[in-house]
Order: sequence, then structure tokens, then C-alpha cells
Amino acid sequence: MNSSIPNKAPSIAVVIPSYKVRAHILGVIAKIGPEVDRIFVVDDCCPDKSGDFVESHCKDERVRVVRHAVNKGVGGAVMTGYVEAIAEGADVIVKIDGDGQMDPGLLPKFVSPIVEGWADYTKGNRFYDLTHISRMPAMRLIGNAGLSIMTKISTGYWTIFDPTNGYTAINARAAAHLPFDRISQRYFFETDMLFRLNTLRAVVVDIPMDAVYGDEESNLKITKVLFEFTGKHAKNFMKRIFYNYFLRDMTAATFELIAGLILFVFGTCFGVVHWINALATATPTPLGTIMLSALPVLIGLQLLLGFLNFDVANVPSRPISKFLPFQPLRAHAPLTTGDVRPLDPIE
Repeated sequence: MNSSIPNKAPSIAVVIPSYKVRAHILGVIAKIGPEVDRIFVVDDCCPDKSGDFVESHCKDERVRVVRHAVNKGVGGAVMTGYVEAIAEGADVIVKIDGDGQMDPGLLPKFVSPIVEGWADYTKGNRFYDLTHISRMPAMRLIGNAGLSIMTKISTGYWTIFDPTNGYTAINARAAAHLPFDRISQRYFFETDMLFRLNTLRAVVVDIPMDAVYGDEESNLKITKVLFEFTGKHAKNFMKRIFYNYFLRDMTAATFELIAGLILFVFGTCFGVVHWINALATATPTPLGTIMLSALPVLIGLQLLLGFLNFDVANVPSRPISKFLPFQPLRAHAPLTTGDVRPLDPIE
């Protein structure tokens, strides 16, 4: 095992969603090191029958192929892999794409923060090394920057970047407490995972990495999902604020938010109404009326900025996995609709 992982490392499982990655998946599996105990290849109703291809050509005894009867998207495939990994007793679950863009050799770096107890979830970040950013296609670069800003706001993880990065690792105990039946199963999966992790107050850490862009074709088109993602981000933001500042706890930031919104909305509406009235009657607006509009707006903005400052400082900092009780995942059996067929039959 890599020296960056303690000698008595917990059981590690890898989940590889498989959809139109037949040309690369065997190479990905071959690069996964001996520190991994089990590899789950989830054939997400792949038209290329990648599950059959892996079974026929892969001799790695750690590999198990799980099949979906219908396509569920990358999120559905990953959650199926989570269920199977936890059922087999995995302690840490790593998700790697099968298209060859993610280096399996980086796996110990993703696992170590979880094993050492200072993170519940780790994810890749391709923006750490500025010298390598030029390798990223321009549209992906711009799209990821925009999505990162929206993700910070909606999830509350202000210190992370590159939210669509699919190279991740999670403590299985934390994964078992996620509401899999409510997590987005398509391309919004990685971002929705972050939102759900925040509701658990899980610690998320970025891991520097460099992506490889070859002849593989990405199924995620930023221009097609931008508006869809914007709506989902707005929904998650509202839910997060309600969960963290009204349902779970009420702090000074809660009152800053309420008072700030009331004052800002009142001042804005009051000013707009009198501005329209002044235009319609061609009469100047009294100074007192202007001040009565401007002061609530300014005070409201100040209170909202105070709330934002508190929210930025409120990023989870204490790993929660060690405090969570073990929770078996067989309650989520509907997610595992696949036909599980091990390469090396296990009685």
C-alpha cells in the first residue's frame, strides 16, 4: 500500500460508472493499485455492453460487474455502487470515471484525508496548478468557473472549486446516511451530493489533480445544462438556508437575514413606488422620502453582508463520520436493480 496511507488502512472500494467508455475502461482498471480491495463496474444500461466487455476481457479478481436494467445516469450508477460497496463492508468508497481522464494513481491522496480522520469526503480540483489549466477546453473552463460560483452559494462549501469533478472519495459511514432516493441521478449529481453533505455537516476537502483530455467525448454539455443547473442551485440554496438557519439552529445570522431582507425589500419597493409617482406627476421627490427609501436599503444590505460573512465562516470543519452510527444501506434496495455478477464467483 502507498506510504501515504496508514499500515492498517480500512477497506477501500472503487466504483466505476460505465457508459460508452468501452475503449478506456480496461486501462483504468489496470491502473488501480493493490490498496483497493474491491472494484465495482456499474454498467448503466450501456449500449456498448461494457459490462459484458469487462467480464470477457478483465482478469482482475477484485472486479464485480453490476448491471442496470434501465439507464439511470452517472448519479444512479454511483449510488448503486455505493450500496454494493457498503454491503460488502467497505470503509472508504472512491468513484473514478471509466473514460481515462482520472489517474487511478492519485487514489491514495483522495483516501488519506478520510482514513486519517480529517475529512468525510474528498473531491478533485483541476484548478490548483495554473500551468495546467490551459489544457482544459475553453468552454469547460468558463463553464466550470460559473458552476463553481453557483455551487459555493447553494451548497455552503465556500472553500471548494471545480464542482463537476467526478473524482471523489467518501467515508462509507457518511455515505450510508445520505438520502439516496432524493439525490439527483444525472449530471447534477456531484453538486447535489455536496448539498446533501452540507446538511450532514460533513467536511469536504479538495484534492489537487490534473485531468487528461484525449479522444474521449464528454456527455456533459455546459450550454445545455446551464439553465437547468441554475434552477436547481436556487432550490438547494433556499433549502440549505432553511435547514441550517431556521430548522437545525437559529443564530444571530438568522436575524441578520430576516431583518436585512425586510429592510432591503421595503426600501426598494418604497423607493420604486415614489419614483414612478414622481415621474407620472412630474414633481420632485422630497429629500425625506429619498432618505426613507435609501436608509432601509443601505442598512438591509449591511445586514445581508453580515449574514453572508457568517455563512462563509460556517463551512463544516469537524468530520462527522466518526460520530455517525453504522447504518446498513439495504433499505435502499430499489437502487440496486442491477444483475450483480462477480468475475470470480463468491459463494
